[in-house]
Amino acid sequence: MNLLLLAPEILLTSLGLLLVLLGLLVKNKNVIGYISAAGLFAALILLIGIKGQDTFFYEALSVDPLSQIFKIIFVVVSLLAVIASISYFKDNRNQDEYHFLILFATVGMMVVASANDLVALFVGFELASMATYVLAGFEKKNPASLEAALKYFLVGSVSSALMLFGLSLVYGLAGSTNIPVILEVFQADPLMATSSLGVVAMVFLIAGFGFKMALVPFHMWAPDTYEGAPSVVSAMLAAGSKKMGFVAAFKVLVLALVALRMDLQVAFAVLAVITMTYGNIVAISQTSIKRMLAYSSIAQAGYIALAFVVATQLSIAGGILLALGHALMKGGAFIAVALVGYMVLSDNKNARNTDHIDNFAGLAQRAPITAFSLAVFFLALAGIPPSAGFIGKFVLFYSITIEAVSQVSGWLLLIVVIAILNSALSIYYYARVIRYMYVLPANGVKIHEPAPYVIAIVLAVIGTILIGVYPEPFVRMALDAASVLGV
Repeated sequence: MNLLLLAPEILLTSLGLLLVLLGLLVKNKNVIGYISAAGLFAALILLIGIKGQDTFFYEALSVDPLSQIFKIIFVVVSLLAVIASISYFKDNRNQDEYHFLILFATVGMMVVASANDLVALFVGFELASMATYVLAGFEKKNPASLEAALKYFLVGSVSSALMLFGLSLVYGLAGSTNIPVILEVFQADPLMATSSLGVVAMVFLIAGFGFKMALVPFHMWAPDTYEGAPSVVSAMLAAGSKKMGFVAAFKVLVLALVALRMDLQVAFAVLAVITMTYGNIVAISQTSIKRMLAYSSIAQAGYIALAFVVATQLSIAGGILLALGHALMKGGAFIAVALVGYMVLSDNKNARNTDHIDNFAGLAQRAPITAFSLAVFFLALAGIPPSAGFIGKFVLFYSITIEAVSQVSGWLLLIVVIAILNSALSIYYYARVIRYMYVLPANGVKIHEPAPYVIAIVLAVIGTILIGVYPEPFVRMALDAASVLGV
């Protein structure tokens, strides 16, 4: 086995254990954040440089273009969160535990991305989930943070149970936990997958993955968790861990349950339309920016779920592109909100609701870099070119339109129209925040923007615009990843 292909996972696992030991030895724990950021950056360089493909541990893990692009997403989001955390948790005595949890959550997500076996898939999910449950409640003296962690844990436990039951039914049908073997069994005997047991397995898997992806009606945990968790953790949850559900669904629902594809198309069409519409409509009335971003993230999940509706190489590539762009846009937006909260608390240490929209009034005068970055993220999330959001939505909507024309399908065209109308609707609540930042008078004094926050936000802005201005390599990478699924 060429274990160099697993060098990023080995590096982050070793570094996470090392940070726990360093926490016992060093007095100035602020250095731990810099070490964690350096390790994640090194892992990102390794991921970009890895070109080979292989399977490991009795084909339980697979390194291929699909796993690599999602690993890059997870590491980039974690890197942005860690950089911002250098300022966010600079006075926290538990920085070693915090960065340990960040690194192990990232490793869990990477295991899910590489999973070629149902057991490895579930182990990766649980490793990442256990770490993020604790991260959501990391501010132990904040009741909202503890409430967010409890709700996340309870709903996450139910989703894990549903997913595990669905996976067990798949194993019972196919007699194997290896995903390629399951595909061969279902292709040889399609009636097995379309049996009543196969349909029940599909329902439980959609429910389990739906919780992880925050699709309606499995979304109820997301708004409260994103609002109550520390903002940098919310960035990781919304931009990173949610993508675990999508890569798992790509592997299991598209690849292993190929015989049920038509049923999956209808199910995901309904889920996607309801999710994007509900998320956008509820986001309009929010005065908390974190809750607005939470419902916006639910809507974005609805867009990405459209990739399953036609399940072609181009649609899957569009979903992957939108997932990559969403990671940068949403992660950067939550970090920017964390910076605004930092400024509000600097003005008044007893302030509550630091993410209220009124605190963003005149932000362009108080924090010009943060205001500009937020404007870029909001416009990109709405799908305004040139941005990662526009490219992802364009490829995804275009792929469905092609299938609608080739199949002379009116319902597919209707889905595209609904998605476009939803994108237009989202402009309203994004533009409202931009108006607050640039039109209304400043609400507070000007405060210096800490360098770690600014670095994280600017990196996300560069990535968001780069994908929009120069999309070709990213589109090619997404198409290569989609080809792994054989769609």
